[in-house]
Amino acid sequence: MTRTVLSYGTFDLFHVGHLRLIERLAAMGDRLIVGVSTDEFNAGKGKRSVVSYDDRAAIVGAIKGVDLVIPERSWDQKRADIVEHGVDVFVMGDDWSGKFDDLADVCEVTYLPRTSGVSTTEIKDLLRTLDPQHLEEMQAALGTLTRLLEHYRDLT
Repeated sequence: MTRTVLSYGTFDLFHVGHLRLIERLAAMGDRLIVGVSTDEFNAGKGKRSVVSYDDRAAIVGAIKGVDLVIPERSWDQKRADIVEHGVDVFVMGDDWSGKFDDLADVCEVTYLPRTSGVSTTEIKDLLRTLDPQHLEEMQAALGTLTRLLEHYRDLT
């Protein structure tokens, strides 16, 4: 009997944490379905993806072990997706722990720990520091630091 696993995510700025998650998901069953959040759904959550839905879905679909990519358009579609696709195991990151326990009447619900040391949010925060205003501020700070170092070097 085939064991089908389902998970959802945005998968923006695809990184090694996403890859490790998909590898773990694929190892949990024989068939892996991944729901990728649409741009419209993300906008409704107050999020904006850097990479378009079509590109994110194509990237996820190209990963070894992913059998099907479906669009995640709403919070409440999960139960219908589970039934429609004959899902045995629904899996989310442990930051969602307990939030989907109501689906346990239609399949097994599991929460996996996130890959430590990497997150899309942290990458986006780092990239925000590189906007023109912040670059000017960093250059000014570097100039000040350089002058201070030269001053103290001259004193020694």
